[in-house]
Amino acid sequence: MPSLHWARVFLGIAFCAVTVTLWSLCIWQLVIRFHAGKKLKTTGPPCSCLNGGFCQDSTCVCPSEWAGPFCDIVNFCEDSVYTVNVSENVMKNLTFERTTVGQYSNSKEKCEPNTVNGNSPIAVRMCSRKGIIPVLEPPSILNCNEDLDSLVLQVETADASNVSTIASNTQILTSIPSRLTMQNISVAANIAVKILRKPNISEDSQASVAVLTTVSQLLDANETEFNNNNLVNVTASLTKTMEEFSLMGNITQPNVAVQSVPLKLNSSTILFLAQKDTTLGYFPSTKLEIQENVPGLTSELSTEVQILLDIKSNSSSNDGRVGFVLYQNDKLFQSRIYKSKINLSKQIVSGNVDGGRASGAEIAFNPKYNTSELQLHDYACVFWDYAINDWSTAGCTKGKDQFLRCKCNHTTNFAVLMAFKIKYKYAKPLEYVSYVGVGLSIAGLIATILFQIFTRKTRKSSITWMLVSLCFSMLIFNIIFISGIENQNAREDSNDTSGNNQQFSTYTTNNTLLTSDVVDPPADASCMVVAVLLHYFLLATFMWTALNSAQLYLLLLRTMKPFPGHFIVTMSAIGWGIPAVVVAITLGATYGEGKALNYRQEEFCWLAALDQNQNFSMKKPMFWSFLLPVAFILLFNIIIFVKIVVSVIWKENKNLTRNKKDSLLKKMTATISIVVVLGITWTIGYLMLISHEEMNLFFSYMFCIFNATQGLQICILYTFRSPVFKKKVSEVLLVLRVPGIQFYLHSEIYHVSKSQPAKHSQGIFRLSEISSENISLSTLPNGC
Repeated sequence: MPSLHWARVFLGIAFCAVTVTLWSLCIWQLVIRFHAGKKLKTTGPPCSCLNGGFCQDSTCVCPSEWAGPFCDIVNFCEDSVYTVNVSENVMKNLTFERTTVGQYSNSKEKCEPNTVNGNSPIAVRMCSRKGIIPVLEPPSILNCNEDLDSLVLQVETADASNVSTIASNTQILTSIPSRLTMQNISVAANIAVKILRKPNISEDSQASVAVLTTVSQLLDANETEFNNNNLVNVTASLTKTMEEFSLMGNITQPNVAVQSVPLKLNSSTILFLAQKDTTLGYFPSTKLEIQENVPGLTSELSTEVQILLDIKSNSSSNDGRVGFVLYQNDKLFQSRIYKSKINLSKQIVSGNVDGGRASGAEIAFNPKYNTSELQLHDYACVFWDYAINDWSTAGCTKGKDQFLRCKCNHTTNFAVLMAFKIKYKYAKPLEYVSYVGVGLSIAGLIATILFQIFTRKTRKSSITWMLVSLCFSMLIFNIIFISGIENQNAREDSNDTSGNNQQFSTYTTNNTLLTSDVVDPPADASCMVVAVLLHYFLLATFMWTALNSAQLYLLLLRTMKPFPGHFIVTMSAIGWGIPAVVVAITLGATYGEGKALNYRQEEFCWLAALDQNQNFSMKKPMFWSFLLPVAFILLFNIIIFVKIVVSVIWKENKNLTRNKKDSLLKKMTATISIVVVLGITWTIGYLMLISHEEMNLFFSYMFCIFNATQGLQICILYTFRSPVFKKKVSEVLLVLRVPGIQFYLHSEIYHVSKSQPAKHSQGIFRLSEISSENISLSTLPNGC
């Protein structure tokens, strides 16, 4: 049997062994993940959720319009029509859309355009609940000729009969929070303050509810509208007035609630609780409760926030009271010291004691927003100081268990400012498949580069330079990837088995006012350098695939035209220069802000891709500085690939003399060779953006297999199959006198161009450029 046959068998066996090994490792990893996922799913009892709900921690999480343990209880009011008297003999129908329980619906009918409140809703209607049945309350009608500016002038002199109307009109005018400006918020807050300071206002339930509803709606306004120093005094006045009102009222609205309780004659403990409603779970999500003479803070997990006051009455009369205000966010507490970096709900509790003295207060928050992406780092017990209109550190101690706890000496305006560090799920990019594939690719790329350089005299210099440049950029990328893509912080995180929770095992007197709610991970300059280099060399790799694509087009489809002047210099400037420009622009647009994670990820040293909600973002550099340019390159390569395959490789050639089986093998080999050198398999990476978990996992492994071994594939197709390489190997084997192995090199060259006559034994692409090894279809994979 000819030795050439054995050489092919040997290469085939080696290639099959590598493929089988990689696939075995992938299957092994899939089986491990399947079993891990199966165990994870069976850790808790299953739950049957209806109407679009989903199971989380063995509990149904329902959409806003459904409630109950199985999301089977209606939590909305249907569309409605309400008839009102517009004038003495004129009736008008007001129509309202479906409304979630606890929210207001605006009427579709608007004020006339020529009125003061032109095009504003003429009425609002609340959907409440009686038992488990949602009911619609009568609508509040707006006076279309009154605006917030006119209402604030009227409220000073308004008597008890007009206060409710002013409060109702203010509520309607603030019913669309997204439209509220800083001026609207300021005026509405002033109206709320003036009404709440009216004598006996707590006895006017309609006005009180309307004012609290207005405050609740203000807390839904855009965050940016509160970032104005002109609002500080207004909001501080509003929160102080809310404290005073809390001694008299008991009202609950979606974003704010007040509760009060009378003081007993003897010493007592007062516990304020805000709990998740586990029976229905309807909006609002909390129910308020005040308990007396309790032994301490509760450990009930459904409790979101609680404050315990140890109070002793100052007088013998029974007229003392304690009031609490719960805010669902901190928009009314804008600080010049404390800056928020992440969008988390920050509950704030205010406690007010009248006619008594509190020896101390304990506060506990259930960190329900301390998700797997966030890890508690530190927190402080602070209070709002009206003297400076900002947060001040309370004299307190703090501890950590299931809840965040503070013991403070102050008795009003309590809050817990928490800082988090993102608990990054540090990836393991160097799985076994990557280790094996990238390792083999590095060896293959080194072999290809050395072979191309040492045998450059037998091939065209431009062809050698193009392939060497591609292999070199891919080689550097692979070396940096396998040695540096893992973040140093990941290794430190894995070594810190106790985590940051150790610092909360005991109480401490250290209570520093934090300036932010996010603690950035330690700076890692080496990770930044690795990310930049990976970005550059991978872009350079794709750029060289595009240049190889352009060269193939010139060689195979424009065979009679010579290369442009200074071809190698031009290609080098493009191949190495354009990626440098893209990386420089990306760094200037992101890292220039002084924030490394604007450019790179923390999970591993690569471009940032996800937003704060862990969703893929097109604003991140991963999209616009990598995926987008690579997409254009791959599209260009695919177009050239299809053109070459259709017009050259698979086109019927009457001069072909080999048998059909061998001809099909040649065509398939040539096709695969072009796919590999043009990097078309990288298109699988875009399929990894599919959100379906199983599909994403499948394409992830396909992507890893095909692209981690791209360097090895190039080596096999462009080096091992080369007649020159086979000749060199046979010479080495002869020198070593290996018995029984002989290489009989056989090479047949076929014409690609139809214009070449059949009688010639050899055809060339360019009359001025003779290179028999790199121009024939039979050796197309070996020289391009």
